[in-house]
Amino acid sequence: MTDSFGALKRNKAENFDKLTASLNKLNSKSGGPGPDERFWKPEVDKAGNGYAVIRFLPESEGEDVPFVRKWDHGFQGPGGWYIEDSLTTLGQKDPVSEYNSMLWNSGIESNKDKARKQKRRLSFVSNIYVVKDPSNPDNEGKVFLYKYGKKIFDKLNEAMNPQFEDESPVNPFDLWEGADFKLKIRNVEGFRNYDKSELDVSAPLFDDDEELENVWKSQHSLQEFVNPTNFKTYEELQTKLNRVLGLDGAAPSTTAESSFQAEPPAEIPSAPAAAQPEVAASEDDESLDFFKKLAED
Repeated sequence: MTDSFGALKRNKAENFDKLTASLNKLNSKSGGPGPDERFWKPEVDKAGNGYAVIRFLPESEGEDVPFVRKWDHGFQGPGGWYIEDSLTTLGQKDPVSEYNSMLWNSGIESNKDKARKQKRRLSFVSNIYVVKDPSNPDNEGKVFLYKYGKKIFDKLNEAMNPQFEDESPVNPFDLWEGADFKLKIRNVEGFRNYDKSELDVSAPLFDDDEELENVWKSQHSLQEFVNPTNFKTYEELQTKLNRVLGLDGAAPSTTAESSFQAEPPAEIPSAPAAAQPEVAASEDDESLDFFKKLAED
């Protein structure tokens, strides 16, 4: 746990090792917050293209890693919208995951299609420093929270775990030896695509440690996003699911519960015929913000 700025600098290598170990553990397993002023979102032009430069920041004081991982669901049924955080984020049973398992295990293709539409979405939350934001220059030089999807996270993970011998590991969350992240957004078949995004060369965010410490002290705590008290109970989610899908209070079959694991099983695949890009949670959140308000009890 990082308890001072001096410790953060002294323990760069150790912190990187811990972060890499945490990522490797996370990658060996399978699987948001609503809008508020603490969050930064990139903007795109009329063609759906956008560009910004951000810097991912290290763990905040009192925290162990510089990101949190969340799962949620967002789908519409005959009874309205179901847009809720998944209890699988906490390693607990979740009624939607159980119901989807029941549908998938039925072997009926129409049930599998339903499960695909209701599957979990993965997102991450980190602190960032906005280096360049052409759409909103007032954001530059400020610290924000940033919610992003698996595509971006994979790029950070690849930097920390390079595939080739001639590539050196880089901790993109490090203030001294990290790198700016060039966020490049394109519109590909109607979806936001981040494939062109990339890390710049490794360099300190600032040369002055006092400036770096000021940035670090401006970071937000991430623990509220995985605090169990901020999640609805299993019973509340079950009631909501029943209403949205018109299940008349019928609980999922015990067959689904028997297949539950602390970390959920492999993700339900997308429809095989779909050629559209994979969409992470943060990439379609904008279209759900309005409906999330309507879906609240």
